[in-house]
Amino acid sequence: MKKTASTLANWIEFPVLLAGLVIAAGLWAFEELMEVARATTPHAFDTEILLAFRKAGQPDSPIGPLWLEGAMRDITSLGSGSVLVLIVAAVIVYLLLIRRPATALFIFVAVAGGQVLSSLLKAGIDRPRPELVSHLVNETTLSFPSGHAMLSAVTYLTLGALASRFLHGRTTKIYVLALAVLTTLLVGISRIYLGVHWPSDVLAGWCAGFTWAILCWLTARAWQRWRGQAYGDSETED
Repeated sequence: MKKTASTLANWIEFPVLLAGLVIAAGLWAFEELMEVARATTPHAFDTEILLAFRKAGQPDSPIGPLWLEGAMRDITSLGSGSVLVLIVAAVIVYLLLIRRPATALFIFVAVAGGQVLSSLLKAGIDRPRPELVSHLVNETTLSFPSGHAMLSAVTYLTLGALASRFLHGRTTKIYVLALAVLTTLLVGISRIYLGVHWPSDVLAGWCAGFTWAILCWLTARAWQRWRGQAYGDSETED
């Protein structure tokens, strides 16, 4: 009994408990946002924030100087499918070249799984794009959740967590993870600024993306621990 309790304590550590709390919070928040998305009329929360990114009485004119619109277009491309595929493909090829196939497979499954989940959620909710303001970029897919917000969260957080494993020093690790979070947040904000998503779409994308990324991290961590025990705590790297 004591041995079982000790083993359980070794597996359930503070980072795991914290991750579990984040997952629970993410799922709860996503469910609440789904209710907002399914409402027949836009929520005041959505309309007020969306209009806050437009000049008063001019829904076709975004706030800020002219260069800001161009900057937002550039930032939003960091969450586009083509850019994310290019980044992930480059990382996977690199990992294969240095003979880390398990890590390469993990990244592929995490990002590809996030893409499939995003598509399923969009089809299930079936929310149209906002018509309250003009769209500053062309989009043809459904609105909820924001694919850019969700997939940037999945991709950049997964890559950030992976990179932090090979870095030395807590400050450097925090910097890399903070950069991943900041990039994800900026991509989501750009979607609202460009008028192609309701704020609740972006929040839901962040919730789903963060939750999926943490689930993938927990799975990879459990797999690595299992490998360590299965092979007598020998080298568990690829």
